Amino acid sequence: MDSSLTNSIGSIFAWAGPVIFGVMGETITERAGLMNLSLNGSLILTAMVGFAVATVSHSFLAGFLAAALVGALVALLIAFMSIGLKQSQVAVGYVLAIATKSLAYFLGAPYVGKPVMLLPQVVIPVLSDIPFIGPILFKQTLLTYFSYLLIFVCYIYIFKTHQGLMLQGIGEKPSAAYVRGANVNLLRYLYTGIGGALVGVGGALYSLSVKTWNGQLSGFDGIGWIILAITIFGGWHPLKGALGSYLFVLLQYLGIVLQPLMPNVNSRIFQVAPFPLMILALLFVNVGNADWVDRTLAGLPDNVRKSLSKVLRALRTSPPAALGIPFENE
Repeated sequence: MDSSLTNSIGSIFAWAGPVIFGVMGETITERAGLMNLSLNGSLILTAMVGFAVATVSHSFLAGFLAAALVGALVALLIAFMSIGLKQSQVAVGYVLAIATKSLAYFLGAPYVGKPVMLLPQVVIPVLSDIPFIGPILFKQTLLTYFSYLLIFVCYIYIFKTHQGLMLQGIGEKPSAAYVRGANVNLLRYLYTGIGGALVGVGGALYSLSVKTWNGQLSGFDGIGWIILAITIFGGWHPLKGALGSYLFVLLQYLGIVLQPLMPNVNSRIFQVAPFPLMILALLFVNVGNADWVDRTLAGLPDNVRKSLSKVLRALRTSPPAALGIPFENE
């Protein structure tokens, strides 16, 4: 197998790491009933913080911990404004998205041009020797491996544990969860903080693995909004969210590959193309929720209708019922 091909595919999994962390973090947050609309600015701020702290301390661990802390604090601020002060999560999140982005570029200016620190690859013996799959999946950084693990940990926790069922409860029917003994608002703070911390790790992973901090992250700016879309695209489900993450990064990668093959096409088109394509994918996934689809299916032959219904049923998504709605103890 051509090594250049395996390296190229392997880079897709490496680039997807920050997106995976962001999607898993937002999935946990929204499952708890809150929306972190500051994601775009929070990712850029934590990318700067992670790079700056790691550069000054010469410690990757310090960089990731600092980024996780900042990400958690930004998310908790949204939780406090919503739960404690009863303010709009949408308005607060949007303002923070702008404020954190501007803060990142202002505070990060002194670190532009600093010596580059990039996470080293850690080759896993035996597994890395598996034909084709080995060089792609098992010649990555530790945090990329952790992103693989995180997908399945989130899935198992949310759907296979008692605590995960309680997490679903406070996002779907918080009053019922409260009756069963759950401290709804405290749990919402907890899960929002955890989700924000994962977003922070994703930001630091970008600046310490994919690219360095150079004062502007043109390839990263806007990813936060896509992560919000992928969370919906994945139906607030870790496995589907991971699929959406890899799809988006694949679209970005194809833009880079196709650009030199089409020199007459403006390069900005390839930079922007993944975003509308991801939106189209999101619309396709959610088309099954429309009433007109059911009416159209009713007029089709039974065998065709049953086949299409199965596909659309698998694609249908619905947000947690209490998403964005403050909870009052009665």
